Amino acid sequence: MRKGIRNWGPPVLLLSPSLILVAIFVYGLIAANIQVSMTDRHSLAAEGSFVGIQNYIQLLTESRFLHSLLNLAVFTVVFIAGTMVFGFIWAWLLDKGVKAEGVFRSVYLFPMAVSFVASGVVWRWLLNSAEGDRASGLNRMLETIGLGFLQNSWWNEPIWGMAAMAMPAIWQLSGYIMALFLAGFRGIPDELREAARMDGASEWKLYRHVIFPQLSPVALSALIIVSHMSLKVFDLIMAVTKAIYQTEVPATYMWVALTSNDYAKAAAIATVLLIIASLFIVPYLIHTSREERKSR
Repeated sequence: MRKGIRNWGPPVLLLSPSLILVAIFVYGLIAANIQVSMTDRHSLAAEGSFVGIQNYIQLLTESRFLHSLLNLAVFTVVFIAGTMVFGFIWAWLLDKGVKAEGVFRSVYLFPMAVSFVASGVVWRWLLNSAEGDRASGLNRMLETIGLGFLQNSWWNEPIWGMAAMAMPAIWQLSGYIMALFLAGFRGIPDELREAARMDGASEWKLYRHVIFPQLSPVALSALIIVSHMSLKVFDLIMAVTKAIYQTEVPATYMWVALTSNDYAKAAAIATVLLIIASLFIVPYLIHTSREERKSR
């Protein structure tokens, strides 16, 4: 027993400040948020009576919140598909070997260094809904190159305008996914590729049976990262559209409820977002833990 204490004592003592801070400012605040979400505190009143899950029932049957969830689903699907496809293609091209690879890597990664607020201001102009002679941004470019029939009102479209809202996010995060996939490509030993070619494997079979299985952990990590980022999208929506109804997502709706002093509803929305994020992250953590145990 004393030997066990000596082994665990110093690490626990070293980590205790961080553990205490996390317990208070992460899990403590999550508990406080859940407690507020179960009260009838819909005003500036200091306290509210306990109402249980009534706020959640009202929220999940409210058309506006369901609309925001549908917007988030459209945004998430387009965002994940775009970043994964473009990130993989760029990484594949760089792995194949191109001149001035360092320049291309910098160009692809540069958008990630820009904040969503700054890029949102630019994309607000690019996605301007004016058409015809008054068009600007992408609509003006389409008109100039003779593709005026492709002009549309972008994010002003109900529901599917969220696909347009995903364009700035794809532009900004594809380079990050590219870096992950490129690291995965570069981590595959050349001996595996050469052995497959010596066995007569075609290029497609090489990718299907050797490279893709090796990239699956990277792809899973990238998928979890972009899924988590899509769920908490807020600053991009606010910068581009000022949180109008057509592009409202749970995070912006939470902000509307909070600024309207409806603290219980805002806390309930935050809790729902936490649960949705957990559905992505917790299975990934369990899978990672199991894989680590198998590798020991």
